[in-house]
Amino acid sequence: MAKIVQIQETGGPEVLKIEDAPVPSPGPSEVLIHQRAIGVNYIDIYHRTGLYKLMNYPIGLGLEAAGVVEKIGKSVTSLQPGDRVAYCGGPVGAYAEYRCIPARHVIVLPDKVTNEQAAASMLKGLTAHYLTYLTFRVQPGDTVLIHAAAGGVGLIACQMAKYLGATVLGTVSNEDKAILARENGCDYPIIYTQDNLVEKVKEYTAGRGVDVVYDSVGKTTFMDSLDCLKKFGMMVSFGQSSGAIPPLDPAILSQKGSLYLTRPTLMDHIENTDHYAANAQTLFDLIAKKVITVRIGGLYHLEEVRKAHMDLESRKTTGALILQA
Repeated sequence: MAKIVQIQETGGPEVLKIEDAPVPSPGPSEVLIHQRAIGVNYIDIYHRTGLYKLMNYPIGLGLEAAGVVEKIGKSVTSLQPGDRVAYCGGPVGAYAEYRCIPARHVIVLPDKVTNEQAAASMLKGLTAHYLTYLTFRVQPGDTVLIHAAAGGVGLIACQMAKYLGATVLGTVSNEDKAILARENGCDYPIIYTQDNLVEKVKEYTAGRGVDVVYDSVGKTTFMDSLDCLKKFGMMVSFGQSSGAIPPLDPAILSQKGSLYLTRPTLMDHIENTDHYAANAQTLFDLIAKKVITVRIGGLYHLEEVRKAHMDLESRKTTGALILQA
């Protein structure tokens, strides 16, 4: 038997149930992974609360993990038992000791990347990658604003943007997080609980505004984010931790300077297996070369999953949270 985490209904952390289940057997194109480290992400909270709808309860949560291949299906040729691997993306269900995953979703880990680093960076790091390398390709001389700069995605995105040559501004909630963001590539942390965001951005950019805003916060930051952009700037909305963004009149984009608005998702960027593997390789190379430092903000046993969710929702954490199976 193996431990799994499931929910029977949406709600608070109390709906997370730890159960025993048989160790699954891989299908022909699947591998069975003995999971050692499991990433906890804000999208897991969206799934738990029902903000993002799931189907067919009871159902598991979690979208990324790392571990060791235990068994392979009869059609699998790209992996072998004993391979150290990681994955991210759907379907949900990563909160488990053992899990069967289609082989095409699995990436072999290089020796210089640990299980914890992989579980902390697959979803967050590939999100930061598509934001800074693909959605708005950061170039030397660009100025970017990253919300939640001390969070799991934010810390990696700050480092990537800095590596690509940008001047990096980032929002944080307190001085400790400002220090952390600065240590991870953020040139100008803005403490939004103390300072006026738009005024600070104008100050740091000599009134020009930024080339791009990467906004995972949503409702409470959206309009200010638009006001932080230069003319023809791009607003990249990729999350809504503060709530859904209200309906928007597109005319606002023209009134504020012919702005661009996009709402990309990681799942679209990893749908193509070749692109997924190439982007993961870029991420792991940056980690192995220590260009990117993956910060582990908290380690929890699988049985402590409720506490991990409460800590993440409280906004008291920095970096990535990991469940250890």
